Amino acid sequence: MSTPVFDVRDLSKVYRMGEVEIRALQHITLSLHEKQFVVLLGPSGSGKSTLLNILGGLDVPTSGRVMYRNTELTAADEAGLTAFRRRHVGFVFQFYNLIPSLTARENVALVTEIADEPMTPDEALGLVNLQGRSSHFPAQLSGGEQQRVAIARAIAKRPSVLLCDEPTGALDISTGIVVLEALAGVNAELGTTTVVITHNAAIAAMADHVIRLADGQITAIEERTDKRSPRELSW
Repeated sequence: MSTPVFDVRDLSKVYRMGEVEIRALQHITLSLHEKQFVVLLGPSGSGKSTLLNILGGLDVPTSGRVMYRNTELTAADEAGLTAFRRRHVGFVFQFYNLIPSLTARENVALVTEIADEPMTPDEALGLVNLQGRSSHFPAQLSGGEQQRVAIARAIAKRPSVLLCDEPTGALDISTGIVVLEALAGVNAELGTTTVVITHNAAIAAMADHVIRLADGQITAIEERTDKRSPRELSW
């Protein structure tokens, strides 16, 4: 198999609060490859967000190694991590973080103005089927539409990695399906390695790989050959 997009070896993260130690991650080892749609599945407090933040260069581990292709992220300084995030990673969070005074197109343009080889804002909005809403402000959009604008903003710089933290957590089922369809479409059309955090086991059915976590440890890694579309999930 080709060089992994991410190669993680013996990764641990410990938070210290006075004399108390919280072991958020314990000895995580995994590899993620190009074009994969990966679901990190586990209950609250299992370490999913901590792992995602380390992969995205937003946090650093206490011990262990993270390689992004041939670059060791765990050896990078803050400037190096900032450059990594800017060039290679798109983030989608549960809350949309759109600027209320800017239109959908303008919110996406914030990213295209600092990227090396971005798509146009209208191209990015087209990939999430929001061509007709580009001039609308966030208050004029539904929750699902706002999340799709956030996805368009994340993919506009053509990232090789898309990291999504509970992207449907604030949405109802029907709206969540539309958002998951947008993520699946981006994964298929752009070949972006996509990692989605969720505690909803139904979403795992649309993944190539499912990584189950509990108490900061991987309990199972499952390779799926029977991927389902978001509308086929058993909610």
